[in-house]
Amino acid sequence: MDAPPPDPKRRPPLLSSSFPITLKFMDVTYRAKIVNKHGGRSIRRMFAPSSHQGTNPDTTSLRERTILNGITGMASPGQILAVLGPSGSGKSTLLNAISGRLKGDGLAGTVLANGAKLSKTILRRTGFVSQDDLLYPHLTVRETLVFCSLLRLPTSLSKKEKMEVVDSVISELGLGKCENTIVGNSFVRGVSGGERKRVSIAREVLMNPSLLILDEPTSGLDSTAAQRVVKTLRSLAQKGKTVVTSVHQPSSQAYQEFDAVLLLSDGKCLYFGKGSDAMSYFESIGLTPSFPVNPADFLLDLANDVCQVNGIGERDRPNIKQNLVRSYHTTLAPKVKAACKDSSAKNTNHLIKNRCSSEERGYGHRSNTRDKISFSNWFNQFSILLHRSLKERRHESFNTLRVSQVVASALLAGSLWWHSHYTNIQDRLGLLFFISIFWGVFPAFNSVFAFPQERPIVTKERASGMYTLSSYFTARIVGDLPMELLLPTVFLIVTYWMCGLETDLWAFLLTLLVLLGHVLVCQGLGLALGAAIMDAKQASTAAAVTMLAFVITGGYYVHKVPSCMGWIKYTSTIFYCYRLLISVQYGDGNRISHLLGCSHPHRQTAGAGCKFVEDDVVGQISPLGSTAAMLLMLVVYRLLAYLALKRIKG
Repeated sequence: MDAPPPDPKRRPPLLSSSFPITLKFMDVTYRAKIVNKHGGRSIRRMFAPSSHQGTNPDTTSLRERTILNGITGMASPGQILAVLGPSGSGKSTLLNAISGRLKGDGLAGTVLANGAKLSKTILRRTGFVSQDDLLYPHLTVRETLVFCSLLRLPTSLSKKEKMEVVDSVISELGLGKCENTIVGNSFVRGVSGGERKRVSIAREVLMNPSLLILDEPTSGLDSTAAQRVVKTLRSLAQKGKTVVTSVHQPSSQAYQEFDAVLLLSDGKCLYFGKGSDAMSYFESIGLTPSFPVNPADFLLDLANDVCQVNGIGERDRPNIKQNLVRSYHTTLAPKVKAACKDSSAKNTNHLIKNRCSSEERGYGHRSNTRDKISFSNWFNQFSILLHRSLKERRHESFNTLRVSQVVASALLAGSLWWHSHYTNIQDRLGLLFFISIFWGVFPAFNSVFAFPQERPIVTKERASGMYTLSSYFTARIVGDLPMELLLPTVFLIVTYWMCGLETDLWAFLLTLLVLLGHVLVCQGLGLALGAAIMDAKQASTAAAVTMLAFVITGGYYVHKVPSCMGWIKYTSTIFYCYRLLISVQYGDGNRISHLLGCSHPHRQTAGAGCKFVEDDVVGQISPLGSTAAMLLMLVVYRLLAYLALKRIKG
C-alpha cells in the first residue's frame, strides 16, 4: 500500500531548502589519444602529453581524436535540457564533463555553476544517475534507499528524520507500490525496468540535489515506462531543480517535456535551443521532413546523416551534416554565447549566489561538517555496510544450488569412505586430500568474483563520499565470516562421522578449526586475485592456474618435487592444510607405527605404511610451522587485496 504523501508543512529538514543552480558550459572540448600497435586494434586512452615518448614508432603510432568539439549551452532551474544524438556522438562524455567527473589534460573549456567554477558545495548539490542501474539486486526498494540515506545524509539528522526523507522520496517518485519488492537485475526477477530506473533517481533525490544529471535514463525501457521516467523528471524540475539528461531516442510525448535541446553528432553541436523551436530552425535552413514525423526522430536522422528532406535522400544531397555544423556556427552559436554572457543572466546569478552564500552559512556549513563526520565516524559506516552486506549476500551464499552442491559432496564423500579403518592409510590420505582440495578451490572461486562484480557500485558510492575504502573492505571481510564458514561446518559434520575418522571430540574440533582456517585463507587468495586483476574471466583463469599448482604440489600426488620447483609447495595452502589434517588424525606417528609393525617412525623400511609414517607424519614440516604459515597467508592475502583495491581510482 502506498505511503501517504508527506505533509508539506512537515517536510524533512534536508528537503525543505531550495538552492537553484544555473549551469553554463562554454567551448567544452575533450580530446583522447588513440594508440595503434602493429596496425591492430585501437586502444583509447586519456589524453596525456608525452605519455608515450620514447615508444618505438615502428610498432606504436599515436593519433588524436576529438570526442567533444567546442560545445556551448546552458541549463536553468525549473527546466529540462535534453542532449540528443546517436551512439558515439559524445553525450556521456559531455555529461561527465559538466558534472565535474571528467578529468585530464584533454579537457578544455569552461563549466560554470551560478557564474563560478564547480566547487565542493556545488558538487554536493549535484546528483548523477549513470546509464546502468548500479544497485544491489537482492535488497528491496525501501532497503536500498534506507541504507543510502544512513550512509549519505548528514549525521546531524536523526534516524527518524532520515526515514522521513526516505518516505518522502518514495512517495514523490511513485515507488510506494513496489517499496517492499527486491530491486533485481537481468538474472534476478525484481521490480520493472522503469521502477528500477526510478530507484536509481531516488538515490540521488535523497540528497535533494539542485542539479540532476542523468545519462540515458530511458534506455532499454518501453515507451510507457520511458514516459513515466520523463514525467518524474518534469516533476523534479517543477520543484526548481535543474535537470540535464541525455536521451537516445525519445518519443514525441517525451520530446514535448524538454524545455531545451542540444543535438550532437560526432562531438559537434548541430542545434541548441528550445525544443519547440527546433523544427522551425531546420525549416529556415531548408531542411523539412517529407511527411509529419516525431521531431526527435527527425533530429536524430539529421545527426546520423540519413534523413530524407523534401523528397531528396542523402545520396542525392550529400554533406548534410557538414552544412548543419556550418549553419549552427554562423546562425545559432553567436546567439547561444551571447545568452550565456547576457547581463540579465549575470544579475540572476548574482541573486542566486547570494542565496548560495546564505545556505552555505546554514545547511552548507552543516554539509561541510557532515563530510568530516562521515569520514571520521568509521564505525558507523562499518556497521551500516556490514548490515547491508549480510542482507544482500545471504541470498548468494545460501542459494539452493550452492547448499545442494555442498550437501551432495558431503554425502558422496561419506558414502565412498564409509567407516574407513584407521590403518587403511591410502584411503584415508585420499579423503584428507579431497577435503583439502574441495575446500581450497570452492571458496577461492566463489570469492574471486566479489570485487570485480561490486566495483561499479563501490566506485559510484565512494565518488559520492558515502564511505571510506577501509570501512567497506572490513565490512565485506567480517560479513563473509558467517556466510563462508557455515557450509564447511555442515560438510564436515556429515563427512567426518560417516567416514569414521578419529571419534575423539577434540580431534573433530581441531579438524574443524583447520578446515575453517583453510577456507578463510583460500577466500583471501580469491579476493586478492580478483582485486588485483579486476576482470572476472581473467581472475578466474588466474585462480584456476594457481589452485592447480597448489593441488599438484599439495603432497599427495608428488612427494619428491624437483628442487627448482620445490618452493611452490611452500606457497600452497592445500599443502599446509593436508599436513595439518594428517597431524590431527595420526598425531606424531607412534600409534600407527606400532600398529603397522614399524620398529621406529624415523627408520627407513620397505613397508608402504612405515614409509608414510616417515614422510608424511614425521618429516618435512611441523604442525606448528604449518599453522604459522597459514596464519601468515591469512593476513597477507587480505592485505594484498586491500592494497590492490586502494590503487584503483575508478
